[in-house]
Amino acid sequence: MADTVPYRPQTGDIPTNPGVYRFRDASGRILYVGKAKNLRARLTSYFAPLHTLHERTRRMVTSASSVEWTIVGTEFEALQLEFTWIKEFDPPFNIQFRDDKSYPYLAITLGEKIPRVMVTRTRKIENARYFGPYTKTWAIRETLDLILPVFPVRTCSDGVYKKAERARRPCLLGDIGRCAAPCAGRVTPEEHRSIALDLATFMTGKNDAHIKALKDKMAAASAKQDYESAAKYRDNIQALETVASKSAVVLSDEIDTDVFGIASDELSAAVQMFIVREGRIRGVHSWNVDTELDVTIGEIIDNMLRTAYETDEIPPKEICVPEMPEDHNSLTTWLTEVRRERLNDPRSAAVKLKVAQRGDLAALSSTVTHNAQQALLLYKTKRRADYVTRTKALSDIQEALGLEESPLRIECFDISHLGGTKIVASMVVFEDGMAKKSDYRKFSISQARDDTDAMNQVLARRAAYLSGAEVDEEKKASSFSYPPGLFVVDGALPQVNAAAAALSAAGLADIPVVGLAKRLEELWQPGEKFPVILPRNSEALFLFQQLRDEAHRFAITFQRASRKRDINTVLSEVPGMGPAKIKSVLSAFGSVAQLRKATVEEIAETPQISLAVAQAIKDTLSKS
Repeated sequence: MADTVPYRPQTGDIPTNPGVYRFRDASGRILYVGKAKNLRARLTSYFAPLHTLHERTRRMVTSASSVEWTIVGTEFEALQLEFTWIKEFDPPFNIQFRDDKSYPYLAITLGEKIPRVMVTRTRKIENARYFGPYTKTWAIRETLDLILPVFPVRTCSDGVYKKAERARRPCLLGDIGRCAAPCAGRVTPEEHRSIALDLATFMTGKNDAHIKALKDKMAAASAKQDYESAAKYRDNIQALETVASKSAVVLSDEIDTDVFGIASDELSAAVQMFIVREGRIRGVHSWNVDTELDVTIGEIIDNMLRTAYETDEIPPKEICVPEMPEDHNSLTTWLTEVRRERLNDPRSAAVKLKVAQRGDLAALSSTVTHNAQQALLLYKTKRRADYVTRTKALSDIQEALGLEESPLRIECFDISHLGGTKIVASMVVFEDGMAKKSDYRKFSISQARDDTDAMNQVLARRAAYLSGAEVDEEKKASSFSYPPGLFVVDGALPQVNAAAAALSAAGLADIPVVGLAKRLEELWQPGEKFPVILPRNSEALFLFQQLRDEAHRFAITFQRASRKRDINTVLSEVPGMGPAKIKSVLSAFGSVAQLRKATVEEIAETPQISLAVAQAIKDTLSKS
């Protein structure tokens, strides 16, 4: 039991049955709810030596003071109970999906005596039928403009309807044929409800029957030489075909499916859902989530399905996911029960989870995943651009590292090399939480023993520049000589100690430096035995992620450019090598190291390179 939490239960006391477990803190608050096929196997993984646990898991386990479990009969029962408890207790360490926006829906209030059609952003109207969600409100209104002449359902509020009913006179929409005017008695409530039901049927994607019926009526009216009615039917047919065409056909007409895509990084994830009915995309939905524990894609999918269908959404017969979750059998059982309950049809087809492998469905899955990637990028961009968020991030960094003031200017360094050769370094600058690309710098390092030595050299060069500029206050205030509030280096304690030594040797020990360890989980300060751990969902950690990614990107870009310059220089010395041939060799080999390994015959296989030129390249490389 050494090096673990004191409340760890005896292994033999934990049952091997399926069940649900809950971690609680000292005040009794539930921190995390999970399910397991084998409770003993799952729970013992949380009580391994603390240093072996992932940081986020370690933080949850050490925040808790007790664990309890409930045995159930099957994995499916465990899934149901887990869903219930997550919804009831809202544990902070469980995945929490958030809608990235409030989407508009088209609603038909079939629960009212006189149904109406309306645009709404809530789904709380009793016995209403919802269609969507749509990405834009104007898209719904454009659809209504086209279909109301065909299905003239009322759109007015209850107050307006009652006023017209008392006056027995319809409003303007009734006069122009965009409402059947039940308020004035032009149709009975039963006839108006039938129109509303026809509209609901049309919106589900069953378009062909309505269009065929209208075409038959148009032909009959034309045969009777009732051209005015025939023209009206013609206009209605065109309107319905226009609405139908706005949902592109992506699959065969009989396909009803929901397609999910996921994009994630160490801190957050984005989920996209395309709703396909009758082979057409009928709506989209998206969520963002900041992951608290170290979760797999399968676990995100598990929670994603619960979030998508815990409301009154009816699961289709087929659901496409990026990968099959571990408990997919339990999930399909739960989804099938939900579907049958909401359809009020105990014999309805079972729900099937699948991963699209080929064909149109696989292409659509790829599109959905691409949308998720874009949504994640947009989410991070919005978060980075928000002034309040950036200010909080800087304040959190100041507090976490014990700085005297917020680090308004942060410089981050990263080392890149190719098997210990071609060592380069990057320096990126963030001011007020935003990248300042004009102050980025690149460093070439002739030789270094390892990354630690390379980091020491780079910080020594940066510190020398700062020290030399201290005498010129005017220059210092207006140029790159302005000192940062914080240095960040890529690495753990050895790298940060090397950086601190370089700053101390230059007389700049007063500028704080911190090391950013792998996966953004730990911040190391010089000489400290233990790292600083930032909360997983903190804005400070998000800012450090941006710094790390940008420094790494800039270093890799410089590293690749350096390699290309080197091979260009070597190849330009070969007789008979012009720009086109150099470009061809670059495309084939990419570096001098790869070119040296190649035989003359392999070089000669490159387009535009003859055997004689390949021999000349090999001879030139052997001399250099």
